Amino acid sequence: MTSAQVWIAGGHQSDFSRNITREGLDIGDLTAEVATHTLDDAGIAAGDIEVVHVGNAFGQLYTGQGHLGAMPASMIPELWDVPATRHEGACASGSLAILAAMADLESGRYDTALVVGVEVEKTVPGDIGTNYMSPAAWVGREGQDAKYMWPYMFSRIADEYRDRYGLDPAHLWSISELNIRNARRNPNAQTRSRHYSPESFTADDIENPLVEGSLRRIDCGPLTDGAAGVVLVSDRYAERNPAFDARPRSRILGWGHRTVGLSLDDKLARSSGDALMFPHLRDTIDDAFGRAGLRGVDEVDLIETHDCFSVSEYLAIDHFGLTEPGGSWRAVESGDLEIGGRMPMNPSGGLLGGGHPVGATGVRMALDCHRQVTGTAGAYQVDGARRAATLNFGGSTTTTVSLIIG
Repeated sequence: MTSAQVWIAGGHQSDFSRNITREGLDIGDLTAEVATHTLDDAGIAAGDIEVVHVGNAFGQLYTGQGHLGAMPASMIPELWDVPATRHEGACASGSLAILAAMADLESGRYDTALVVGVEVEKTVPGDIGTNYMSPAAWVGREGQDAKYMWPYMFSRIADEYRDRYGLDPAHLWSISELNIRNARRNPNAQTRSRHYSPESFTADDIENPLVEGSLRRIDCGPLTDGAAGVVLVSDRYAERNPAFDARPRSRILGWGHRTVGLSLDDKLARSSGDALMFPHLRDTIDDAFGRAGLRGVDEVDLIETHDCFSVSEYLAIDHFGLTEPGGSWRAVESGDLEIGGRMPMNPSGGLLGGGHPVGATGVRMALDCHRQVTGTAGAYQVDGARRAATLNFGGSTTTTVSLIIG
């Protein structure tokens, strides 16, 4: 009999402020470190893992290393012979690895899965590294005139949002300020010790210069090295191991996964008559709510959402249904997104504050939600959190995944 329930037994995140290359380490060392600590936190031996899934988006470009599904076995002898797969879906790679591991457990094929998301991005100067991510767009068909592909693409999204609904850039800078402020509570956040002046969150061309189009430096997530891992187990495993009940654990209550075409122009054309700019994104969220048996956003206690750029979180607000379409500014101005507000968003610091090692982000989001609902999030704990949602997307919302964890 197959199980419809998948549990998160534990996990680990590296310090996203580190520069792995300067430490004399490589992607294999980082994978081994996070996998080992993940297993320790879950209380499960490496020899008891039956399948491994690795999320990584740009390994060959930043490090020259491909075939990363084999990296855990290369570094941890007990994982030799364990089936493993690498998953690539741009910034959603880690979430895709989780979905694949869930399917393995739900099918009855395996009962324990190690999921690791890993990315090393600081191997090259920032301008080169930024352009290494360009293949997540439609190469040769969009962004040909951009200096920096993704600031350009999300500037286009911000401009489209402004044209449809109106958009005050001060609301975007408020999102960045909140996430950087939340990150100061997070001991693994990339920006936790960085200094920002008040002018960093304004149109000051010195402290907050334009990067591409209408987006400024504070709107853009910086390059990050990092990894995160979780161990997933089935009901069958839990039933065979009574001691599992005594450990902090959470359950993946629901999930959504949608993929649309690469082209941003195609997405915007298809939604021209829709109330929301990216209806497939809302459909992904609704799929997760429906599978979790929830009626809507007010039945979760916090959200970890994709904020590779400030506008990414801005559009998530109304797509989650926190406001009417085009009304995301209301949640920003009201304080709804603060820890202690109606719907804390990115209490971890998210991507803008916490860091965005691309292949690790979806796993990190799930881990932070696990910590929140088990009361182990430390200084950025949301009081009384019982259910949490993630929203993770790759490209210009091309691949979208949402999880509900409780």
